[in-house]
Amino acid sequence: MGEVQVIFKKEDIQPEELKGKVVVVFDVLFATSTITAAIADGAASVIPVFSVDEARKKAEQFKDPFVMAGEDKGRRIDGFEPPLRTYLKSIIQNKHLILSTTNGTVALHQSRLASSLYASSLLNNPAMAVHMAEHHKEEDVVLVCAGSSGKFTVEDFYGVGSLVYHMQKKGKWGLSDAAVTALGFYRGSGAPRELLMNCRIGRLLVNAGLDPKEIDFVAEEGLFESILTYDRESGQIKEGKNATSSA
Repeated sequence: MGEVQVIFKKEDIQPEELKGKVVVVFDVLFATSTITAAIADGAASVIPVFSVDEARKKAEQFKDPFVMAGEDKGRRIDGFEPPLRTYLKSIIQNKHLILSTTNGTVALHQSRLASSLYASSLLNNPAMAVHMAEHHKEEDVVLVCAGSSGKFTVEDFYGVGSLVYHMQKKGKWGLSDAAVTALGFYRGSGAPRELLMNCRIGRLLVNAGLDPKEIDFVAEEGLFESILTYDRESGQIKEGKNATSSA
């Protein structure tokens, strides 16, 4: 029986310690939610990059049709699409998404030495739990909260708790103290929409002009069945399952 462990923010990631482990990265507002939606909406792949400069270099070398999206400390990057489903849904089908964000894509990059690396969100956690039970039930699983610029974020911890909850329904893992705490937090927090609207990052984004409908969308737990797998050699995230909804 494997154990579920939790990393509270990307700055706590020790890449070498993730070798041989299964890692799932969360950035609920919004990187991993955007990745989930992009794949469900027909993107050929998502390429999470470490920085804006890396995104531009990747774009210069890329031969296939692509879209660049990103933010830097919450601000839109010149020449990039906003990294939100509303903006990407109509333009992403059959294209690769080169994605640069302040926290989520950095966390994925820092976790790339894992034996298996996934991105998850509330949108696809139930399906991810089934996948964990079917493919990784004897392995140690590390759930990574991206956090925000060195700070713990409650929405990522809630996302971790959601996955632990659904994993416990599908299989048996030992839980670290942090995983037990995340599970208890998830069970006791009520509606995800209210939590995401009232957390620090949610308030900052809405006050900066974000349409609350973006938060309504990423709060829809189990909307998609996407299993978002990172390929270390290509640096791409892909999946092979279909969405349960075309919302």
